[in-house]
Amino acid sequence: MSDSEKHSYQTPLLIALLPLLILFVCATILFWLSKQGMAESTKYWEVFVPVVAVISLISGWGQAYLANRSRLMYLVRQVLHWGAFIGVLYLFNTQGIRELMSDQQYAIVVIYLLAFASLLAAIHVDFKLIFFGIFLVFCAFLLAVPTDNPTLISMGQTFGIADAQNKPMMMTIGVAVVGFIASWFLLSMMRGALVSKRIAERRGKKD
Repeated sequence: MSDSEKHSYQTPLLIALLPLLILFVCATILFWLSKQGMAESTKYWEVFVPVVAVISLISGWGQAYLANRSRLMYLVRQVLHWGAFIGVLYLFNTQGIRELMSDQQYAIVVIYLLAFASLLAAIHVDFKLIFFGIFLVFCAFLLAVPTDNPTLISMGQTFGIADAQNKPMMMTIGVAVVGFIASWFLLSMMRGALVSKRIAERRGKKD
């Protein structure tokens, strides 16, 4: 299979990586904002939820195609999945639940819920989100335990990073980079499978 033939069956790599890059960069920026002040950052995390939902919807089409799933059913599942999550946030803000929590508690709850929603979406519709979901869990835990975080201490001991528990931003950027690279690897494997399937289908039609 020539390189030109491969390129005719897939989008350019930079465009394919853009959704993942947006997710990890935005989540890292939001984590930094949360470290500066929870009250100001909470609304941005809420705005980030539909952004993740739209990116999940778009980036999962290829996996639905590989699995020979109905595109209509894929769309329905995505709408129900993310619609239910957004509905929960709506209930939090309209049923008095939000007022029962501090800014820090509410922000952490939103991040954890977004993390688990991303992990469920990874399992059911788009496996590329698996490392993004894990990264969000990491961010939420750092915000929940801001001092002497055991995860940072363990990472510092494992990788030889001095005083890692007092470098949450540096560690978060490092985890984001690792998560992005791992997601890139999954994307590359999926792109290869997509190209092979499309070429096989085209050759099958010719025969």
